[in-house]
Amino acid sequence: MTDAENLDYRDAIGRQFGNFVVVRELGRGAMGAVFIGYQRSLKRQVAIKLLPKALATSDMARQQFRDEAELVAILNHPNIITIFENGEDDLYFYQAMELVDGQDLGQLLNKIRRHPVPARRVLPLKQTLRLTGEILDGLGLAHEEGVVHQDLKPANILVDNRTGRARIADFGIAKARQIEYSARGLVVGTPNYLSPEQASAGDTDHRTDIYAMGLILLEMLAGQLPIRDEGARETVMRKIREPDSFLLHRPIDCHPNIDEDMEKIILTAIATDRDMRYNECTDFSRALDQWLRHKRQQASA
Repeated sequence: MTDAENLDYRDAIGRQFGNFVVVRELGRGAMGAVFIGYQRSLKRQVAIKLLPKALATSDMARQQFRDEAELVAILNHPNIITIFENGEDDLYFYQAMELVDGQDLGQLLNKIRRHPVPARRVLPLKQTLRLTGEILDGLGLAHEEGVVHQDLKPANILVDNRTGRARIADFGIAKARQIEYSARGLVVGTPNYLSPEQASAGDTDHRTDIYAMGLILLEMLAGQLPIRDEGARETVMRKIREPDSFLLHRPIDCHPNIDEDMEKIILTAIATDRDMRYNECTDFSRALDQWLRHKRQQASA
């Protein structure tokens, strides 16, 4: 596979894909690049993801890209990015999708971590709980449709500047009942947010997303994950051999926002044994709602 970071995308600017025109690059990753585009028929800006055929040298990579569009097309939810169209020409596979005016959650957290006032280096609690609820709502719909994201992380959650709403993006390695998952038996995903079963290249289900969401919640509440500074391979091996050693500190010791009840919620979501996790996103959301009600009752007593 060609190195994605070194590809020259200049020939993509101004290129037309059906009703869409590529305008400028937004960013790139292991599976191509994302551009701002223009939909001529509706006179609106869109996002266009391009996978160069020179990069997708394997049948698996090509199928993954096509599968993502098919998966997301069935997920109609306000907290999931909408894909409008997908296709290909002689040089590229493309997806045209909703353009979100905002930043991803990872960028937002990195910005907050640099705040000059130490006490403000975490997201406000109210915002954290709202974003978590929105992400769980979107995931719940995906899971009902038989879709497991498998790469949930802050970088794949967009936060709209205008509404503040969370939008789940990048279902590039998702698995679904409707599609035979071509990467079965391989370790896929981002090491820090991998569930132990995913790190082991074992069979995964919707609870692997719940595990990742538990870590994201901890990261939002604490400002950062209390983990070792180690490489991706070491992290994956730790998830396989000693998954309970992944966190260096108990959640309750990371920030005053995290009390014993919140710690219990987080530890339930990220339990090594997936049978001990929340079985559904609604269970996770319900636990957070109950925690918040209890906190309000305490404050008013």
